[in-house]
Amino acid sequence: MSPTAFKILTQEEWQRLNAEGTFEGTPVDLADGYIHLSAPDQVAETAAKHFAGRDDLVLVEVDLAKLEGVKWEHSRGGQLFPHVYGALPLTAVIRAEPL
Repeated sequence: MSPTAFKILTQEEWQRLNAEGTFEGTPVDLADGYIHLSAPDQVAETAAKHFAGRDDLVLVEVDLAKLEGVKWEHSRGGQLFPHVYGALPLTAVIRAEPL
């Protein structure tokens, strides 16, 4: 499993993470009880499936070693996805770039 994972955020969500220092999750994350992340090889599929047509997105790379509560769990097509049971702190962000 990869030591890093990715979170796709809107510009507004990215700005909130920067301003507050932590991110509790998107509405889908909050409903599911964890923050959805993607492994490096899952980002393109996640973007196409959940964010098609959006032009206000930021791809955030996250250092999983700096997070508490990371679990790799089966999801889409039986693949293992990293899920964060807790907040995403800004200190775990390695880099962010427009998607």
